[in-house]
Amino acid sequence: MSPANSAAPSSSNYVSVQGEDDHSASIDVDVETTCWGCGLRVLVSPYASVFKCGWCGAITKQNVVKSDNKYFQWRRLRDRCFVMIVVLFMLFFICGGIWAIYPVVFSISHFCGVFHITVAGILSVSTLSSFFLAAFRPAGAPPMVLWGSYPTVGKGGLENHTFCHYCSKPKSPRTHHCRSCGMCILDMDHHCPFIGNCVGAANHRCFILFLISTVISTLYVAIMTSYSVHYMWPPLAHRHVNPLDGFIGVELIFSVLKENILVFLRSALFLPARGLVLVYLFIASVSVGTGLIVLLWQQLGYIYVGKTYLGHLSAVDGEEMVERDCQNLLRFFGCPHNAAVYLPSYWKSRKSHKK
Repeated sequence: MSPANSAAPSSSNYVSVQGEDDHSASIDVDVETTCWGCGLRVLVSPYASVFKCGWCGAITKQNVVKSDNKYFQWRRLRDRCFVMIVVLFMLFFICGGIWAIYPVVFSISHFCGVFHITVAGILSVSTLSSFFLAAFRPAGAPPMVLWGSYPTVGKGGLENHTFCHYCSKPKSPRTHHCRSCGMCILDMDHHCPFIGNCVGAANHRCFILFLISTVISTLYVAIMTSYSVHYMWPPLAHRHVNPLDGFIGVELIFSVLKENILVFLRSALFLPARGLVLVYLFIASVSVGTGLIVLLWQQLGYIYVGKTYLGHLSAVDGEEMVERDCQNLLRFFGCPHNAAVYLPSYWKSRKSHKK
């Protein structure tokens, strides 16, 4: 008997067979199949859709239907269009922000102008470089493992590995196949169309740095544009509302608000093109920054618990919980282990948590 036959757990099913004397007899039926990982024969139930080899530990999912990937080229085209739009949007932010804010800041003092140009240059370089690294760096291919034959695959050599029917090779538990990229990704978090790439083991840190740099940049743009707009906004011609003109209570409040809004919109008509660009940059930076702050907080939360987004979705209730620890954040960003001594005492006292 092969090692797989002796080690693999076998399950029995009973079927009813009609005999000549019309008596029912229950018989034990097992189906012999071959493990894809080590090539050994395994006895399994004919109704078992998933079974695990007792020798190599590979998991086989029977009757897997490989879906058609006819929209792969459209997905790639969609991702490239998103990347071009994001790049053009960032360039507009950088060039438009410098062009619109430059004269206002330099009118204050030469030092403020040089400081603004320096900060804007640093944020622009960091944002663009982290974006291109996240977008064009491979997300991370799973390591190559030996499989297919018993002398090659040792005991537990493919523990909890499944077979990818798209790539035709083993897939580790921490690996997911991305149909948009057409390959398996190690520690895949999600596929982001805005970078046209998956977020995986090789570029996850670049993606987080891109989010951090973009959030800081949008915050800086919002502050500078609001100050610049306030500096160049035309004077507001308020019309005095007499509270004794028959308006009382709520009617008076709505009248004052309506008058202020109309005055504000009339003054906006006299804004130069530079001012309109500043208004758009302020609205866009606040809206984009708010969304990215939520995404960054979610990503850091998953890193804190030692998981990815897809790992969190595929977690089983009975699965062993990964320890929540600040060390997960330090390891993710490549900080040395002894860097934890510089953390505040509040964080060091809450190293691990249990639900």
